[in-house]
Amino acid sequence: MSQAWYVFHSHPHKEDFLWRELLSRGIEVFYPRIRVSPVNPRAKKVRPYFPGYLFICINVNEVGLSVLQWIPHSSGLVSFGGEPAVVPESLIQAIRLRVDEIEKAGGEAFDSLRRGDSVLIQDGPFEGYEAIFDVRVPGSERVRVLLKMLNDRNLPIEMDARQIIKKHIK
Repeated sequence: MSQAWYVFHSHPHKEDFLWRELLSRGIEVFYPRIRVSPVNPRAKKVRPYFPGYLFICINVNEVGLSVLQWIPHSSGLVSFGGEPAVVPESLIQAIRLRVDEIEKAGGEAFDSLRRGDSVLIQDGPFEGYEAIFDVRVPGSERVRVLLKMLNDRNLPIEMDARQIIKKHIK
């Protein structure tokens, strides 16, 4: 059997540890992460795209399943019917592309925002106001929103991206 991609399951919040451990053992690891804008500024700014999972490219016969089972903080390979599930290379490439798209868009906070979406300003002098998402300012963590004024004009305002959240329509 040749090398293939598999899903490696970690204990909660131990993906970083496992990633380093697998790399130190010479195993090829794909650990997709994305930037996020947490509410708490001290919280992690980068989080796993698939919490609890990493992808590894190995020859299962050479490495052995028991070696993977006994790595601290791991639950081993995701298996079905006792057989490790192989992940197609095309799916790994699609995930890489998607993660790159999210990163180029500025991270998770921007992933679901499209021009024209309603947003709520949650901090700063316009806190509590509704606005319309216009664009992410290139090369920064800032966005431009259109604030609706009393005279039905939209005033463009630039602000920190963490100051807005998408307004969910009920």
